[in-house]
Parts: sequence; C-alpha cells; structure tokens
Amino acid sequence: MRRVLIRIAYDGSAYHGFARLDAVDTVAGRIETALCDLCGESVELIGGSRTDAGVHAKDNVAVFDVPDSRQIPAQKIPGALNVRLPDDIRINSGIEVPADFHPRHCDTVKTYEYKILNSPLQDPLRRNYTRWVRHELDASAMDEAARYLKGEHDFTSFCNVHAQSNTRIRTIYDASVNKHGDELMIRVSGNGFLYNMVRIIAGTLIETGEGKRKPADIKDIIEAKDRGAAGITAPPQGLCLMEYRFVNEEY
Repeated sequence: MRRVLIRIAYDGSAYHGFARLDAVDTVAGRIETALCDLCGESVELIGGSRTDAGVHAKDNVAVFDVPDSRQIPAQKIPGALNVRLPDDIRINSGIEVPADFHPRHCDTVKTYEYKILNSPLQDPLRRNYTRWVRHELDASAMDEAARYLKGEHDFTSFCNVHAQSNTRIRTIYDASVNKHGDELMIRVSGNGFLYNMVRIIAGTLIETGEGKRKPADIKDIIEAKDRGAAGITAPPQGLCLMEYRFVNEEY
C-alpha cells in the first residue's frame, strides 16, 4: 500500500458535510466512490476537517491508501479523480506520504473565513456563500471583539453541546473582521476548532455588530465555559475552510 495526501476544494451547498455518512450525499462519499472506480476496490478516505453540511472548502485535506496493484503516481491521481467527480468537487494536488501519516495527528494551522452580506436586499447569486444581515453592522466593534478570541482558551462557550472532544482548549492565532463594500469577512486561524465553533463565533460577532453585545463581552463569554453565554450558531453557507497548513511537514 502507498498512502497519498490530497488537497480538496468543494462547494458544500449540495452535500451533508464532508465526512462519509450512510444514505446521504457527502463530499468524502463522492471521493471514495471515485477512488473505488479508480482502484478497483473499496478505499477509505481519512479527512482533515470534517466540515458541516453546506460549508465550503478551498483547501481541505485527506489521505487514503492506494493498493500496490495500482501503479498510478500520486501526482497523477488528482486528474484521474476529477474526471470521476462532479464539478463542485475538485482534487487540487496529490503527494505520497509515510504509511502512518494522519492529518489529524499533526500540528496544523487551519484558517476559516465567514462571509456576511450586509445589505438591505439579499443577493440571490450570493445566497449559498454568505450570511445575509439586513441591518447595518458595526464592523469596527466586531473586529475589536474578535481580538479577544486570540490566545489559548477553553472554548466550551463556543462549542456545540453535543461535541465529542477530549479537551475544549484550543489556540487562536489570529481573528479579525474586515469590511469590503457590502461584505464583511470574519477570518479566524487556529490550531484546531471544536464542533460548530467558528459558526458560533460568527453568530456572536454578528450580535456584537448589531449592538446587542459589547466587544469586551467576549472575555466574559470565554470565562463562562457555558454554551448559553455565547450567541447563535450562524448558518453554514457563509463558512469556508481557506487553508489547512501542516506546521512541521512540507505537504
């Protein structure tokens, strides 16, 4: 067996998330079907970030084992898979990695962006890629609030109560909010994220932009370690995984 690491981009609008699930259409399920056709046998995909239904990715990762009977080079696998995949999923690169390599067991920096359309009218062409907010948001207050997220914290308040995780301590390296025309962009980079964490951050920052919270309230929300202290879970369509970077690996 040879283990191959691929980088994946996808529009998540039509899928029930990344991870394979029985009886529903997922990104990993589509890729595994393509791999089965390519390799002539069942192939299991091990994903990096298991994004939610409706969430997009510019740069997610996954690994899988190629049977020795298939001599196709790793760099040729993206092209072979892309002709077997729908247009809303693309494999951007492939590289051979050690047999024990696991993307979720490495030190990583993941960067997510959450896009908000801040306009009196919704744009039907952006409905699958933004969270529409009708009333004007205070982008400066949102950016100030985002800064309080930086550092190592227990993010229980920003985690779905049904999340299964050994620890809810995560490190946020950078968090910011910027406005470009009628769009606001929340950008968060960290060593890992809990279930719904970025969407809860986005919902809390939107409430700050609406004047329902003060920027410094973020400190109290973190200290509360209580999901009820934070804001709503923002809808998935505004969220995109922009980069999945390995800290100590050249992949």
